[in-house]
Amino acid sequence: MSVDRELFGGAIIAKTALDLTDASDLRQVPDNQEVFMYPNFNISIVVEILQKVDHSHFNDAIRFHFDSLAHDNSARSSEVQSVSVIPNDRGDETPSVAVLKGVQYIPKFNHTTPDKVEILMGLYRVESKGIDLVVTFNVPLETVDGGAVDSGGLQKAEADFDTFVRSLRILDFDLFA
Repeated sequence: MSVDRELFGGAIIAKTALDLTDASDLRQVPDNQEVFMYPNFNISIVVEILQKVDHSHFNDAIRFHFDSLAHDNSARSSEVQSVSVIPNDRGDETPSVAVLKGVQYIPKFNHTTPDKVEILMGLYRVESKGIDLVVTFNVPLETVDGGAVDSGGLQKAEADFDTFVRSLRILDFDLFA
């Protein structure tokens, strides 16, 4: 079951799982981010407003954001598995979304064995405002601490990601002013 969730004060709306926890209820979240967590899985969702990167092609731009995330995560290695574009055919002004599926091997809490995390990423380029809106689902596949999702959790995360990125609508472009 999904629900229309307002992001950034209602400037953006997207369909999400009903039972997500808003991370800002638990900790401080930067103004340029919305962060949600699944209550029964170690899956997180980050929606981030970033300055548009110089890469003009969707494929290069989303790979840049994936590599930047790998760097921020101190990933030991990472691999892009697929990149595609889902056109916006709804007739609104929300840009089409580039989607990436990849894997990052991320060391956590000084463990020698890194966690294997599936990264599902969506990129909306708001050209007129010089903004890249990036949606990232972090799905732990193998973890040292036992927090990995099972096959059902992975299927749910992938389905929820698809629903999220296909349904996302930017209602107020002044958010990016």
